[in-house]
Amino acid sequence: MAANVTLPVWAFLLLVLLAAAAVLEWFLLPSVRWFFRQRTDRLLDELGRRLRLEIQPFQRTRRAVLVDRLIFDPKVQEAAEAHARERGLPRELVMATVRRYAREIVPAFNAYLYFRFGYWAGRRIAQMLYRVRMGYSDEEGLAAIPRGSTVVFVMNHRSNMDYVIVGYLAADRAALSYAVGEWARIWPLRALIRSMGAYFVRRHSRDALYRRVLERYVCMATEGGVTQAVYPEGGLSRNGGLREPKFGLLDYMLRGFDPEGERDLVFVPVGVNYDRTLEDRTLLLDAERETPRPAPARGTAIRTVFRFVVHNLALMARNRWHRFGYACVNFGPPISMRDYCREKGLDFRRLPRDRRRACVEALGTDLMAAVGRVVPVLPVALVATVLLENARKPVSELGLKARVHALIVRLEAGGAHVYVPRSDRDYAVAVGLRMLALRRLVEKTDGLYVAREAELPLLRYYANSIAHLLPADAAATGARCE
Repeated sequence: MAANVTLPVWAFLLLVLLAAAAVLEWFLLPSVRWFFRQRTDRLLDELGRRLRLEIQPFQRTRRAVLVDRLIFDPKVQEAAEAHARERGLPRELVMATVRRYAREIVPAFNAYLYFRFGYWAGRRIAQMLYRVRMGYSDEEGLAAIPRGSTVVFVMNHRSNMDYVIVGYLAADRAALSYAVGEWARIWPLRALIRSMGAYFVRRHSRDALYRRVLERYVCMATEGGVTQAVYPEGGLSRNGGLREPKFGLLDYMLRGFDPEGERDLVFVPVGVNYDRTLEDRTLLLDAERETPRPAPARGTAIRTVFRFVVHNLALMARNRWHRFGYACVNFGPPISMRDYCREKGLDFRRLPRDRRRACVEALGTDLMAAVGRVVPVLPVALVATVLLENARKPVSELGLKARVHALIVRLEAGGAHVYVPRSDRDYAVAVGLRMLALRRLVEKTDGLYVAREAELPLLRYYANSIAHLLPADAAATGARCE
């Protein structure tokens, strides 16, 4: 029996769409997932042999699983119950808020994207903008870190390029999980950064429930051995010097640390510096305002970036563009918390709240001092420092070199790590002077150089990056744990 079946066009199209969806779900998508899973597994095997700090099982766990673990963590549940009672809210509503916080915080680390795309893009961007250099590195100390330890890179925060530069230079050591501020929570940057293993932090949130969810995630990641990178300053330096640190994330990491446990917690001080910080003038404007201003509209920020890019593309088209000098990173001696706690007789888990805060502050102050000691000294900072010492007195290039050489001797005598390009101090002065002249921060008249009056704040910004390294400023007092 043969008969024609007539269908409306809409019904036929619907059947075609359903058939295509079935083919996609049952045949094509599994093949694509299998293809990428095979490539990811091969990459992870390769990284396991190459990386000094292995990718941990925690990072390879599916994001949905980590979100559920965080939501149903006993301490998060306890905080949710307390929040519901205090506010008189239904528990279901509070748990929906907890789920939103957890999904916002938990990253979705993708090793293939991190090391194939992220590393390639980071290297290209970094090398296009700067002459990137690894300065000092305590290789012996880094090699002695016990296998399986949780390693946390503690860094000063000079620029948003820090994420790119440090991630690129540390790529042979580990995949870094950054704590990233609200600036990165815009589409499509949010998904990309989350896939690189970063977790978002609302730095100024006073919501106790949110802080508890964040605390428990940081504890979970630390206990899971995730290699992290944190900026205790909490934001970019507005005046070029080191900012007063904040110790919230450090406190979260230490609350669950067991000094007698199998996994040590090791902090590595990292110093970053640039011959030119991309945001320098914007940061100075923020520092000069007496009252805080609201965050700029997204359109304003985009227009500012667009103008900067167009200006530099125009310079490239006229063959007048230069890279922004040197960017240098130093890795200092690791600090083992197992050894620290044994030496001080501490167990942060058992300390009363006030004493724990005091001890965290004392440790954090020591860590920031260690970070300050490994901040690289670069050509622009050297020349800016010398020009400010004689701000209104013209100086010859020969006289400038003599004073910079004397400054280098002072800094090295105090234990500072001075990066001298090509191991040639005269060349270092020439490079620093050229960078300042290209930006019209200095004027040359009859062979003599003098700082421009209007640009003294910017010169001071760069001089401040190494001011704490000068021997006269070395006698700072730290917090005490009593």
